Amino acid sequence: MNKVSSPLAVSLSARPLHAKDALVIARVCSALSDPVRLRLFDLVRRAGAAGVCSCDLTEPLDRSQPTISHHLKVLREAGLVESRRDGTWIWYSATPKVFAVVTNYLSSVS
Repeated sequence: MNKVSSPLAVSLSARPLHAKDALVIARVCSALSDPVRLRLFDLVRRAGAAGVCSCDLTEPLDRSQPTISHHLKVLREAGLVESRRDGTWIWYSATPKVFAVVTNYLSSVS
């Protein structure tokens, strides 16, 4: 009796997702699973390389500064944003490095 390879057997024979990449993708997905964080990340991403001051993020999302700070911390820990201090203000910008892993993963899903 001849064995016929199923599509699942073929896909399982490929190299599995590396544990390090899986950790990065899981952190990103977890961070972006909250609607407020997703909207917050979108605002930071659209600000471009110059970034956006955290003080300018409360009004568009109708959230308090402590809430915005908490969500920015989660995004920063997930590697999605980076921060820099300018006097008393903290500016946030999107981190492009993490997108390579996530984009490669998502583009390989068929």
